[in-house]
Amino acid sequence: MADIQLNLINRSGDVNNSDYVIFQKNAAADVNIQSIAWIVIKNLGNSDNHPFTYPMDFFVGAKDSDGNYMPQIQAVNNSTYEVAMSRSGHVLRAATAPAANPTEVEVWNNLSLGSVDMQIYRDSKLLAAKVNVAPGSKANFQFLPKIFIGTVSQVVQGSVMNSNVTVQYLTELDLLGVSSADIIVSGGGAGPNATAFKFTLANVI
Repeated sequence: MADIQLNLINRSGDVNNSDYVIFQKNAAADVNIQSIAWIVIKNLGNSDNHPFTYPMDFFVGAKDSDGNYMPQIQAVNNSTYEVAMSRSGHVLRAATAPAANPTEVEVWNNLSLGSVDMQIYRDSKLLAAKVNVAPGSKANFQFLPKIFIGTVSQVVQGSVMNSNVTVQYLTELDLLGVSSADIIVSGGGAGPNATAFKFTLANVI
């Protein structure tokens, strides 16, 4: 499937130079998957726009307990991947067995010793992670064509979206069947006339 072209347009009355975060949530039943601030957009002035791409492809990555990052592999649903020991050291590679759930990607730690951080990347940016996966354990990933967007402060791209991060006006946008669209930011303002921020899709193709 073709990549989705998106364009965030600020048509709000924002007077606080708000930052906008875009991320995804793992749809697989793996409660230990961390959502990551995939894109953080800063200094988007009134009437400014920020184009970005949502690629349909995503990639598996891994980091071992020695601090080594392994080359990323393009991930395919209903597939499994493993971190294993080779003659040269730790490697991330495709495994032969299909995933237990055909809509998911499984990443196994098949080392005899040492935990591994399993990672998912989209558009070369970190999207999700499961840290400290023990030998013999796995991470399950599934991503629906949906993004979440909201306003944040002091959040950097690549940071974990945990309970310490406050996202205001969080909005879920469904991209199913979309090839391009504008994301319009409206609302905001100052004083008694201020209204809540809204994020809506427009000019959808």
